[in-house]
Amino acid sequence: MSGASTHGGGLRHRAGQVLLSSRPISWINTAFPFAAAYVLTTGEVDALLVVGTLFFLIPYNLLMYGINDVFDYESDLRNPRKGGAEGALLDPSLHRAVVWAGVLTSAPLLIAMLWLAGTGEPWSWVVLAVSLFAVFAYSVPGLRFKERPLLDSITSSTHFVSPAVYGLAVAGAEFTWPLVALLAAFFCWGMASHAFGAVQDVVPDRAAGIASVATAFGAAATVRLALGLWAAASLLMLATPWPGPLAALLVLPYLWAAWPYRSVTDAASGESNRGWRSFILINYFVGFAVTMLMIWWALIR
Repeated sequence: MSGASTHGGGLRHRAGQVLLSSRPISWINTAFPFAAAYVLTTGEVDALLVVGTLFFLIPYNLLMYGINDVFDYESDLRNPRKGGAEGALLDPSLHRAVVWAGVLTSAPLLIAMLWLAGTGEPWSWVVLAVSLFAVFAYSVPGLRFKERPLLDSITSSTHFVSPAVYGLAVAGAEFTWPLVALLAAFFCWGMASHAFGAVQDVVPDRAAGIASVATAFGAAATVRLALGLWAAASLLMLATPWPGPLAALLVLPYLWAAWPYRSVTDAASGESNRGWRSFILINYFVGFAVTMLMIWWALIR
């Protein structure tokens, strides 16, 4: 019995590590954009909404972050942030399991999502293909967009914006200029978030020979780039219908979190982790505020 108990505990631990590699703390950041875009466009809660939200909630993140943890294992060994909510430090024996878990959980939901969507909006297939390509291209050898400065931030932002664009596309939304401005603001937010997050890893990334927007531009310049992108997102929100312009104020907490590190040296760049931890908490408060604004918009339109 004791051997069976130990074996069961080992399986639970391994399963927990695989799940941790999907960054549960960030699941909402990909599922919510799809769900919100779809519901606000169609006004319906249907099977496609449920299946799509489930896909972008767990399997999508398991693919995106799990594959990243597999191919970044050697550099993650040098990174003190890894091994918790900010990224699993996966034992090599789990690498194959993580990749297969992502593929096997994604496949049935993808098939169901495509079947439910049908061929009414064929370009939505292109959007989904781009989204999945960005997930793999960020980390896999031969592409490794994460090691191409600026392209790394662009690809990372695509990870979060593309679920929203897919939700809009599959729902048959009309892409007006205010909607484009909103998506552009979201994209700027995503680039800023990635760039600021990369600052804390300048030292371990350079030690591992990994290029990034932060290793290329330096810690201080990258923080300032992030500040500028968040400010651009704020300005773009002014072009959206009421109450959208109120969302322009929601960048202020991000500016507050990053501002103290605008002159941080490369050697001290790890100190920006305090700002990054604030960023993670800020996301939840801002996400709540965005949800309230969306509900308000839906009620008055």
